Amino acid sequence: MKKHLLFVVLMGCYLYTLAIDSLTVCSPSGRICIKIWMETSLKYRIYENGKSILDPSEIGMILKNVNPFSTNNKMVSHSEKSITNQIISPVPEKRKIITDNYHSLFIAFTQPFKIEFRAYDDGVAYRWMTTYKDSITILNEVAEFHFPDIPAVYFPAVHRREDADIFHTSFEELYDVREILKIGKEEIAYSPVVVSTATGGKMGITESDLEDYPGMFLSGTGSSGLKGVFAAYPLEEKNTTGEFPESIVSRRADYIARTKGTRSYPWRVLIIADEDRQLPSNEMVYRLASPSRIGDASWVRPGKGTDEWTVNVNLFNVPFRSGVNTASYKYYIDFAKRFGFNRIMMDAGWSENTDIFKINPDINMDTLISYAKEKGIKISMWTLSNTLDRQLDSALDRFNKWGVDFIMTDFIDRDDQKMVNFYFRIAKACAEHHIMIMFHGAYPPKGFNRTYPNNITREGCLGSEYNIWCEKASPGHDVTLPFTRMLAGSFDYEPGILNNATKKGFRPIEGMVMSQGTRCHQLAMFVVYDNPMQIFSGNPSQGWLEPAFMELIGSLPTTWDETNILDGRIGEYIVTVRQKGNHWYIAGMSNWTARDIILHFDFLPGTHPYRATICKDGINADRYAADYILTDSIVQRTDQMTFHLAPGGGFLIRLMPSL
Repeated sequence: MKKHLLFVVLMGCYLYTLAIDSLTVCSPSGRICIKIWMETSLKYRIYENGKSILDPSEIGMILKNVNPFSTNNKMVSHSEKSITNQIISPVPEKRKIITDNYHSLFIAFTQPFKIEFRAYDDGVAYRWMTTYKDSITILNEVAEFHFPDIPAVYFPAVHRREDADIFHTSFEELYDVREILKIGKEEIAYSPVVVSTATGGKMGITESDLEDYPGMFLSGTGSSGLKGVFAAYPLEEKNTTGEFPESIVSRRADYIARTKGTRSYPWRVLIIADEDRQLPSNEMVYRLASPSRIGDASWVRPGKGTDEWTVNVNLFNVPFRSGVNTASYKYYIDFAKRFGFNRIMMDAGWSENTDIFKINPDINMDTLISYAKEKGIKISMWTLSNTLDRQLDSALDRFNKWGVDFIMTDFIDRDDQKMVNFYFRIAKACAEHHIMIMFHGAYPPKGFNRTYPNNITREGCLGSEYNIWCEKASPGHDVTLPFTRMLAGSFDYEPGILNNATKKGFRPIEGMVMSQGTRCHQLAMFVVYDNPMQIFSGNPSQGWLEPAFMELIGSLPTTWDETNILDGRIGEYIVTVRQKGNHWYIAGMSNWTARDIILHFDFLPGTHPYRATICKDGINADRYAADYILTDSIVQRTDQMTFHLAPGGGFLIRLMPSL
């Protein structure tokens, strides 16, 4: 039979009965099982190797002017399937061919509800389906997660803004470790949230295939559990004032969504890992998302770019006044050309934030477009989301005229139903113009990048720019993100700061921005973090002084044939190996604890030697964080190396077959 076909084996038949006491579905290996039953409400429980890792947890939906799901309702039929599938990713963040094997269980009820459970060997998911003829109003969804012990939770609690309710957030919080009993009922965190399990592993809780519905936050319950919380529908909005005006909700409804009566709802996803290192390479969220809606995606072209925002265009050793002007952007174009980047970003300031067509008088766009085309470099543009939404069609036409194939839109800061629909509208319009888009001030992708591959990346994380004004972007935070935020898709951290600092020496200084940790810690992010459109945020004037180092960054791919995490512990360290063709890339990062990493090369195929370019912390990196050693060597699969990582340290190796 042909490769990549979907094989469906019916394992059961519909059973028409008045009621079913309980049902069970297990993963292909039998390691993970889900038990589902109906009491006064629908409940489920998860077992790993026979041990409960999720205690009985209630799920349900509450509709307006309709009996609640739990009222006079029974399971009346079910069917089971076994699926063996392969997904070919047009923009492979982790790997090109994604295995999608699971057992599913569909359950129908006396009321017009259905539910599907899927059991994978690396997690569990479920989603609701309704079959009402007319549109419906959803007052709330019940999604509970109760645990058999008192676990620690990596909980990115939302800090309420002064000018808006708690559901307004840029999705840029620290993943603080909290005891579950101490998480308040009024506190909420956006997903993914990661919980320690009773078996000593980890469980990531998130969602996938979010569409025409609000995103799921998680709150405490006063017990050993979490529950889903959803922003109510916005009835009234107002625009803020200031440099970056955005829409905030001034009045919300008493419901979370109005939607079609017959539809499927977002997947509730529980990623299960025996070891921390299994988390960063997990692709459950991508597998569960709706397939691509843009057709041929060959025009979606990942790569690397520059951005001037973090360093505030504070160039030096130049014969012109640096700033948001033509000369500075030509300088960025020259830098990109020299070091192997394929584009530059023109961030906020190239036009008026509230009018894309009022271009900064210090910028000659015709000159820049012509110069970039001559150098073979693409220009990308920042936009304010409110402005892009208002001027969408005319702005995209202008970008097409300029040859712009990638834009950013910023300051969205919500995921209620209305704003979730904004993402679909913008991505669809951009796809029709063959334009890639990156959302900033945005919730994590949650599978959207499969449905619209032109949404090539998102922010939704606390990244490099925070070094401008605070100490939050620490090495400990950096090595937490791959195990938490990255579960929901790629993120735009914008690494590459070349002014590096020790823990004691770090200061947030605008215009003279430094990163926390070593130079090689910043370098490793380009391989450790999933992001098909990596953005270098360092100062190019510093980069010109270190050509060999910049050439190494410029040579790094941003999409991968295969990814494996060799070792790692959440919040402590990570070692990642990636494959692109016959080249291999290994990178490691540490928190503020110095450590030795023993690296074996037995993952390499064949017996032939590889030429290795090695960049590691210098002997004085614990005192001068920008100290690094860049060397060449020969490596074979039988070799091993020991790398000493300074506090906040890192390393990177590029391997190419030796001719």
